Amino acid sequence: METEINKLKQENEELKKKIQELEDKLKTYTNTNRHKKYYENNSNIIKDKAKNYMEKLKEENPDKLKEWRHNAYINRKNKLKALVDNEKKDNE
Repeated sequence: METEINKLKQENEELKKKIQELEDKLKTYTNTNRHKKYYENNSNIIKDKAKNYMEKLKEENPDKLKEWRHNAYINRKNKLKALVDNEKKDNE
């Protein structure tokens, strides 16, 4: 029984170390200063690409835009409802 607990503790520690290593590796690829600097230097290019993508999407797949807009509407509606509910709870 004692050895099983020790094995589980050891395995838990190894998994924690592995998770930490993977998180450190992931940080090098996400939201670094390099990404921010690239966006600052090339913001106009990025905006143009996004605009061209939306224009292309309007022509090729307008249903996708309807879906996105509908989801955005539902999310706004839910946020507003949650805000109103929180205000009611705070007032009570």
